[in-house]
Amino acid sequence: MEASSIICKSCGLQGTGKYCTNCSQVLNVRRISFKSLMHEVAHFFTHMDKGIRYTLKELIIHPGGMQLKYIQGDRINHQKPFSMYFVSATALGLVLYWINVLLVNYYHAGSANEGSFFHQSMVAFLLLAIPFSAVITYLFFFSSGFNLSELGVLQLYTFSMFFLIIIAANLTKLIWHNFETRYIELPVILIYNAFTFDNFFKGKRWLILLKGTLCAAILFLSLAFLQDFIVENYIHH
Repeated sequence: MEASSIICKSCGLQGTGKYCTNCSQVLNVRRISFKSLMHEVAHFFTHMDKGIRYTLKELIIHPGGMQLKYIQGDRINHQKPFSMYFVSATALGLVLYWINVLLVNYYHAGSANEGSFFHQSMVAFLLLAIPFSAVITYLFFFSSGFNLSELGVLQLYTFSMFFLIIIAANLTKLIWHNFETRYIELPVILIYNAFTFDNFFKGKRWLILLKGTLCAAILFLSLAFLQDFIVENYIHH
């Protein structure tokens, strides 16, 4: 017996089977229920969790190589670059904010203005880092054969690891309350970036390491200076 045809609710084309051959919409659309909503929520978080865990593992074990494979087409198991970046950036803003709250309220350290910056402006501020990092990287590696968007993907993933490094460094403030964490952050980020670029780019290794270190230093110091300038001049608790 032939399956009855169904009119697609999305494009109006008549068809049979599970999906519309024109727009891929499910043909037999069921009513939304609490069970279906919970299924979608669970699917979203479990898929994102698996993608983030796998991507983090690859960024730690194969820095640079992971980004290269993604750009070359190995993408199904990875968290997408923008979502990975935003999850890490949001985590950074929240962790720095709560660490600063603890320092101000219990240890007479930290800065109320800096805490306000972390709470209100951190993620928006880090949006500026996306095009800035891509352009700086392109200026250093314009002859690599990668276009600006591909280098942007490289830096979206790499910055995600930078944010986690900064989170780990700032947790030390819960022990040493007035410690300047940039003394840890900068060298660790420079080393990580050097390994990343060495695995990502082809060419003379010493030149890649030199340009990768300079690129990371410019990005880190520029963003750190801009953050301090904004906190001192435009953020008032």
